Amino acid sequence: MELLDALRQRRSVKAYDPEHRLSEDEIRHLMAHVALTPTSFNMQNWHFVVVTDQAVQDELCAASWNQAQVKDASATIICAGNLDGHNNMERTLRKAPDAVKEMFGGMVPGFYSNDAIQRDEAVRTVGLAGMTMMLVAKDMGYDTCPMIGFDPVKVADIVGLPEDHPPLLMITLGKALSSAHGRMGLLDLEEFVSMNRFGNHVLTGAVDDS
Repeated sequence: MELLDALRQRRSVKAYDPEHRLSEDEIRHLMAHVALTPTSFNMQNWHFVVVTDQAVQDELCAASWNQAQVKDASATIICAGNLDGHNNMERTLRKAPDAVKEMFGGMVPGFYSNDAIQRDEAVRTVGLAGMTMMLVAKDMGYDTCPMIGFDPVKVADIVGLPEDHPPLLMITLGKALSSAHGRMGLLDLEEFVSMNRFGNHVLTGAVDDS
């Protein structure tokens, strides 16, 4: 599938075939492409728990206010940020030149010493990875739904996330049983794009939301 087709066709689907399962090769294909998502300093400050065990999905559903897609999807993926990723740069610079290892090794831990910056970076990282995941899934013929409607404390407990790996996003993935509802209305270009300075609305026009 072409990238723009995947982007236009990707929708938040909430009704999945509960009998469909993902193969290990499909999960490997998905996650190997998610790994190509860019991260600051190549920090890769993320961790993904791919849940395919029905009993665990049922628990996650209960922690997500009983939203059916969590238990019916072929996989429910918990996208967690790694708040301590900046302290372990050796693992992500394994192929970098020595000069880069030395520079990043001295710079990154200090730059991310603030708790708020660590959290902000994790949110950015997981958000970028989530979009990659949904587009790759669409290319594979699957549908997805990004979710924040869950109890993060309960979800972390269910899948065993440590304290420095907060669950920031949940993505359900599977075979759609029904299409998503129509788009609720996209902003016109002049409502969200400025050129060179905020408020300079040179680009105008409606976005095709078909």
